[in-house]
Amino acid sequence: MKIQSILCLCGLLVMGCGPSVQKEVTLIPQPQVCELHSGAYSFSEGEAFVTNLPESERGDLAAILEASPFRLVASAKENAPFRFELVPALPNIQSPEGYTLTVGSEGVHAQATTATGLFYAFQSLLQMAEKEEAGFVLPCVSVSDYPRFGYRGMHMDVSRHFRSKEFVMKQLDAMARYKLNRLHWHLTDGAGWRLEIKRYPELTEQTAYRPYPNWKAWWKGDRHYCRKDDPGADGGYYTQDDVREVLEYARKLHITVIPEIEMPGHSEEVLAVFPQLSCSGKPYQNGELCIGNEETFTFLENVLTEVIALFPSEYIHVGGDEAAKSSWEKCPKCQARIRKEGLKDEKELQSYLIHRMEKFLNDHGRKLIGWDEILEGGLAPSATVMSWRGEQGGITAAKAGHGVIMTPGEFCYLDAYQDAPATQPEAIGGYLTLEKVYSYNPVPAQLTDDEKPFIQGVQANVWAEYIPTEEHLEYMTYPRLLALAEVAWTQPERKDWPRFREAALKEVSWLQAQGYHPFDLSKEVGERPESLHPVEHLGLNCPVKYAQPWSSAYPASGDSTLTDGVRGGWTYGDRRWQGFLCKDVDVTIDLGKVTDVRLVEADFLQLRGPEVWLPKEVVISLSEDGREFTEMKRIATDVPVTEERLTFRNYRWEGQAKARYVHFQGLLNREVMGWLFTDEIIIK
Repeated sequence: MKIQSILCLCGLLVMGCGPSVQKEVTLIPQPQVCELHSGAYSFSEGEAFVTNLPESERGDLAAILEASPFRLVASAKENAPFRFELVPALPNIQSPEGYTLTVGSEGVHAQATTATGLFYAFQSLLQMAEKEEAGFVLPCVSVSDYPRFGYRGMHMDVSRHFRSKEFVMKQLDAMARYKLNRLHWHLTDGAGWRLEIKRYPELTEQTAYRPYPNWKAWWKGDRHYCRKDDPGADGGYYTQDDVREVLEYARKLHITVIPEIEMPGHSEEVLAVFPQLSCSGKPYQNGELCIGNEETFTFLENVLTEVIALFPSEYIHVGGDEAAKSSWEKCPKCQARIRKEGLKDEKELQSYLIHRMEKFLNDHGRKLIGWDEILEGGLAPSATVMSWRGEQGGITAAKAGHGVIMTPGEFCYLDAYQDAPATQPEAIGGYLTLEKVYSYNPVPAQLTDDEKPFIQGVQANVWAEYIPTEEHLEYMTYPRLLALAEVAWTQPERKDWPRFREAALKEVSWLQAQGYHPFDLSKEVGERPESLHPVEHLGLNCPVKYAQPWSSAYPASGDSTLTDGVRGGWTYGDRRWQGFLCKDVDVTIDLGKVTDVRLVEADFLQLRGPEVWLPKEVVISLSEDGREFTEMKRIATDVPVTEERLTFRNYRWEGQAKARYVHFQGLLNREVMGWLFTDEIIIK
């Protein structure tokens, strides 16, 4: 061991001399307090460490330290160069996950009030260390650190595409490095049941496999399931022993695994096996459980009994999202339940199920968490809400005194494109960059100081419809998950985008070296070029008359959208594109006076999955008086509705005319209906 005197500045280039100069110090997530000092601490593999953790926890930490690149060896000597000390309290740190860390001439000293804090101190050491020919070098540093939120999560969908237990544990390793502490395991959904339930072996025997190579083919096919030994079977499930292995691995990494058992919707696979639990009584007819059938509750309670026995997590996730209520409206049993319980409607019928499930979980020492639809019809008394349809559900729940995990699609859905779509593998749509994830603040400004503490955390969701392989899932997850980790851990005033991006570039290289498959951030193309700068044209800020209104879900800038000079980006959800649901785009722009017009154009986009279509045709007409219009051009769309990829199409007339009024019509393709989106009508 030796001390080499060099200058260390966090995240900055260091000038110095000697054979081993640490060039930069980067940490993800950024600590709350990080003071770097001159000097560095060099050491070889196999140095000694000491800890005063109780025996029940000492073994876990020792296993981590010994298996790490440092290969630290347990010692009984108090003067060992690496000291991990459990203390009663730490100044200015209230979180049990907080820690202090000092690297100096005497070695490394970490302090925390829990084993978790010491574990996170070591994760920081691993990130700070630079490999040398003779060992490692650490900067001399003082760190005082703790998380902003207690819940820092990643959601993994294994229903649409099954992932091996080894793959799940590999992701747990990465989560631990970035101090994430919750894995939300989406184990059941209409695409497949992935958890062994001993009381109902049919669930995995009959619906854990599909006779299709991937979800997309299954979705376009007959959406049936098959047995493992059927020809072309694809899928899998976790035995209860598999789950125990994953849970023990997660425990040692200080990660809690929260299982999700979907109800009452997204239950097609359950109803294929047990059609008597559906409103129709027939397989492959319904996606929602029949709430009027008491046998439904018997089934759910039996399943949850085994889930509770397996998973030690405080929370059990029950889904509750996207339940179509049409089958309940026609079901005699559901309608009888509504009358018997004095319920107002089908929303309250779903709430009745959620309330019963919460009572069952509470009676067994657990708590219920669900997607924000569980607010509809009345929220169960102590339920926690996971807000995904924007932030409003979370705001409503927090104001009512309920715990909230923020996970809005705009910032937290990692199944969206992360770069220019034409350069990326197929995704579900959208456009969510690393910078956009990093910009998120999970605590809405609308909340009061008394309400803000109900925001308990934040989570990134990785839905897998269009992510068939494990390598692809890692590509979509990293490095965006790193941005979410810093959002979850670091106080907003400590965040710094340029610093973080440089750190993320370094971490991408580290992930690649460890066998992960992250998106190569160094090759990022970026946002749609048209959206980067305002466009000047004759119609800029001119009034627009709408023959039919835009959708309130996608208003963009309202009446001014189509002449405000702002172009849309790669996604229709960026608040720049204006949406029209099952309506034509039919607008007239008043230029204020008769003028020479030589060009009229606008862009539309198409994305088949969410039923966003190009217009069937576009009609451009001009008028001097606003009464008599001359059709200048009628442009038919040449892109078929079968096109799968995100497609942009420009519709343009060029010529020479005089006009004051421009009538622009994007005519809906009534064979498919759905959405039309446009961003700016440019007139020159």
